[in-house]
Amino acid sequence: MNAALSPDERRAHGRAARDRTPRKSHTSIGNLDRDPIALLEQNSAGRVRRLVALRYGRMLTSPFAFFRGSAIIQAHDLAGTPDSDMPMQICGDCHLSNFGGFATPERTLIFDVNDFDETTIGPWEWDLKRLVASLAVAGRHLGHGEALARQFAYSAAESYREHMAEYAQLGALEIWYARISFEDLMNDYPDADVRKRIKRGMEKASTRTHEQMLSKLADFVDGRWRIRDAPPGVFHVRGASTLFDADDDWLKHDDPDGARETAFNAYLKTLAPDRRDLLQNFVFQDVAFKVVGVGSVGTRCLIMLFVDHFGKPMFLQVKEATKSVVSLFYKSRSPIKNNGERVVHGQRHMQAASDPFLGWAAGPFGRHVYVRQLRDMKISAEVETYPSDLLEQYGRLCGWVLARAHAKAGGMSMELSAYMGKSDALSVALAEYAMGYADQVEKDFEAFQAACRNGTLEARTDADMAADFLV
Repeated sequence: MNAALSPDERRAHGRAARDRTPRKSHTSIGNLDRDPIALLEQNSAGRVRRLVALRYGRMLTSPFAFFRGSAIIQAHDLAGTPDSDMPMQICGDCHLSNFGGFATPERTLIFDVNDFDETTIGPWEWDLKRLVASLAVAGRHLGHGEALARQFAYSAAESYREHMAEYAQLGALEIWYARISFEDLMNDYPDADVRKRIKRGMEKASTRTHEQMLSKLADFVDGRWRIRDAPPGVFHVRGASTLFDADDDWLKHDDPDGARETAFNAYLKTLAPDRRDLLQNFVFQDVAFKVVGVGSVGTRCLIMLFVDHFGKPMFLQVKEATKSVVSLFYKSRSPIKNNGERVVHGQRHMQAASDPFLGWAAGPFGRHVYVRQLRDMKISAEVETYPSDLLEQYGRLCGWVLARAHAKAGGMSMELSAYMGKSDALSVALAEYAMGYADQVEKDFEAFQAACRNGTLEARTDADMAADFLV
């Protein structure tokens, strides 16, 4: 965005983009000349080998779980779709389960995008297309039928368009300070059932604190807290329950404690001075591996436990950041070389408020990581329990949140609003795209199931892997 341009010039730029990329062209589902299994294997390279089978096991649960874990496939396909040539900071993995509630540093509970592992510079349409496709895939999987699945996708796209038009009327600072709090949601949704669920979510979030987690995750042994092994979800890398292979480089490191301290000190340098000083009040207790999510399973993710002088805990999550799948298929000119910094940069730009301890470092053997608090008042929507009307409203909320994130990060709300226009032409096209892409996801899921059955891929469930450790 060029700040020297007038609002009229910026809107004209957005309208001109329709000539080279008509809104109806967004029905295309992209380049399908690929092998989905090969792309998944490419995306699994470098992960903890035995956890790759767990990743595939979680993806086997449903077409939607498969969709969540296969961002690389849609990124490949989106590279074959038209875009308006207005790139910006995007989430890169903007499906409906990557939104949720969390507390700001001021302890206000807000709703926002909450996963940025794939964030980078890319076409804004890619985020919106991943969102509407996720609603179509989930709508079908949950048994809501074709018509409603299409409506879910259309409503999310319309919400994005309508709210982007509102952000196009705001000044730069107004957009920067905009946030969607749970109190706002209580005021904006008069439906009694919706308000009841929002209130329940607020109550649940208030209990998801570090102190509440301590007894669930750790035991006090010989004067210090030690994280409890519960494989495959949580285990010590060098313990009896490890899922690391003996030849893994992390097990061959001759000074793991020194490597941890070096990486942690590098992380501290990426924080504001007051946050660094605050962390000086905590004493390190233990570190363990923790498996998270679906798409991230097998990447190196640790939890670190600290306590203050009263013995009150704080958990930090250290998560590996690999190259964004978006950047494999869309060539941006980002100067950021550390993928942990890339994640932090994108999160800070797109979220209304970010974790005060968000930072990055380079770990052992050159792996990039980012750091944040573990589950500090974080909650996710249980969309599997939503009736059709509530799922549609949730999709509209996600469309609103994404519009705010793009307006803040891209600084092009006027251009995007002008491109989309006052009609629902783009929303209609995106609903068509969502249904067509949902068809393709189901085909890819069938191919994935076949690969797991014939032994091309190994898939194991959490329960199956946990049974390996039972005596």
